Amino acid sequence: MAFVQFSKVSLAFGDRDILKDVSVNLQTGSKAALTGANGAGKSTLIKIMAGISSPDSGERIAQKDARIAYLPQSGLVHHGCSLKEEADKAFEYGYVMQKQIDDLGEAMKTSPENAEKLAVTQSELLSKLNESGWYRREVLAEQVLLGLGFDRSDFSKQTDEFSGGWQMRIALAKALMCEPDILLLDEPTNYLDIEARNWLEKFLQEFRGGFLLVSHDRYFLDHTINEVYELFSGDLKRYPGNFSHYEQVRKVELDTLIAQYEQQQQEIQHLEEYIRRFGAKATKAAQAQERQKMLDKIVRIEIPENLKKIHFSFPPAPHSGQLVLTLDKICKSYGGPNVINNLDFILEKGERLVVAGRNGAGKSTLLRILAGVDSDFTGTVKLGSGVSVGYFSQDSAEKITGSETILERLENEAPLELVPKMRDMLGAFLFRGDDVFKSINVLSGGEKSRIALLELLLKPVNLLILDEPTNHLDMHSKDVLLDALKDFGGTVIFVSHDRGFIEDLATKVLELHPGTFREFPGDYKYYMQRLEDEANGIVSTPSDISAAKKTGPSPSDSSEKVSATKLSWEEQKKAQAERRKLEKEVEKIEGQIAEAEEKKSELENQMANPDVYSNGEKAKAVQKQIDDIAALLEQLNADWEAAAERLENAQ
Repeated sequence: MAFVQFSKVSLAFGDRDILKDVSVNLQTGSKAALTGANGAGKSTLIKIMAGISSPDSGERIAQKDARIAYLPQSGLVHHGCSLKEEADKAFEYGYVMQKQIDDLGEAMKTSPENAEKLAVTQSELLSKLNESGWYRREVLAEQVLLGLGFDRSDFSKQTDEFSGGWQMRIALAKALMCEPDILLLDEPTNYLDIEARNWLEKFLQEFRGGFLLVSHDRYFLDHTINEVYELFSGDLKRYPGNFSHYEQVRKVELDTLIAQYEQQQQEIQHLEEYIRRFGAKATKAAQAQERQKMLDKIVRIEIPENLKKIHFSFPPAPHSGQLVLTLDKICKSYGGPNVINNLDFILEKGERLVVAGRNGAGKSTLLRILAGVDSDFTGTVKLGSGVSVGYFSQDSAEKITGSETILERLENEAPLELVPKMRDMLGAFLFRGDDVFKSINVLSGGEKSRIALLELLLKPVNLLILDEPTNHLDMHSKDVLLDALKDFGGTVIFVSHDRGFIEDLATKVLELHPGTFREFPGDYKYYMQRLEDEANGIVSTPSDISAAKKTGPSPSDSSEKVSATKLSWEEQKKAQAERRKLEKEVEKIEGQIAEAEEKKSELENQMANPDVYSNGEKAKAVQKQIDDIAALLEQLNADWEAAAERLENAQ
């Protein structure tokens, strides 16, 4: 069984401890995620595990001959050969072993007295090479490259022709193809569209070795890993189970930690107040010094930034008519066949439309047309009465310029009621502490992109058009954005490669292929089910508003079919509204449960206070409140189970 492990590994940058006596063991079959706040040291830990960086102290041990493949977040570039030739470099281990086998064959000829011993070694190598899949390398390379989104026509292209994102896909493909015993992947989904993510998800589910990965895609993690390591303040803690289970367990821990934090802050405040009041008085100087010693000895409790929960709301969306957007025979080409061809579409108020399709299908092109950025098309785009548009794309970062600080810029643009919340909102978008005082002109592209997104969310519009809004956001930031979009009073059109984000937000799907399109009047799970049915040979029903269309509906469609489609659409809308109502009911009960559990935790902490448990009357009163909340929680949990069951039956 292959393995790589740490034993009491420590590393510091200056006076900051990145790793403190960290121990971890990865072996064949390990399916682990590494999480922690931005800057916690996740990438550093993975580099040490890969043998690229060295710790200050401790020991890293890897099994002899274990193949460890490491993929960094970015920065890899390939050049000087074709894609197929570059992919073949992943099988270097096989060429080395084949040479060893050939050398042993020659040695047996020149040293017949050692032939038996050499033959055993050769046989072992042949068996190992055969098991590695090296003889299937061309088939394996094709499967991996196609799975990650390359076309067969790309195989003969020079690697220099590929952009930065595709360069990282090449690096990921090589890491997967080299038959590693241990895979170390730092943000492998960053440059993948949703189809490639789905393929990678299945690959890791079937992977026979062990892996440790960092990702901000909760859905991807939930379907690939069975243990989570959290890095916080230099300490590493293991949580068995998938990522959602880790978050549930960590929330309970965090609630307790917050209660302890607040209690400690009160204690610190009292000590500091006493020192301030009496430190200069000769009669109290000794007591003040004693309290200063007590203050200095306190080990300050820290709250993990990535687990702090905040919520913010958009400015109220201006009123608009029920019909938000109408497209009529939209066509777009870049000199060749139409990327978008005769697209007809109607969007109603309150809908959250995801535009789906592979890279190159025209998703970003369509969003630019809808936002009025691209006018080089035929057909008509008609906005409804009172519709005001807000548009975010990755190009939005280029418009973020100036010498003012981040905080100054956002406070100047925010509605008055949101100014007091600006520090929290910036924190949710990964600008924490002194980061808010950075000058705009020194920010990276990713930082400017987050500023552009936050600026958009502060504007009073009623139609949001968002192209990959979750890029450059961590999981907590995506949750904050998702909650705000779900509560948004307007209409949303978006493109995303984050499946969990799509499933939680979308109420309708528009699928694009080059030159064709289809509408699906349901959420993303409904859409994926339709695709699965089609893959299994189940014929589409009229409940899909349109089957794959190149020129819109055929005039020969019978009135019966139109009637059936309309009826199905109305039924879908009714079912969709019922699901949304049940989802809100479940969310409401979950919120009540969270509030009750938090209150119960606070009361239980009070019971640990000597001022309470040493006073019979106080203790009795607090215990009565705990019992009342326990009874309320029992009823709320029963209500939640009933509501969740109704929601499941409505899916």
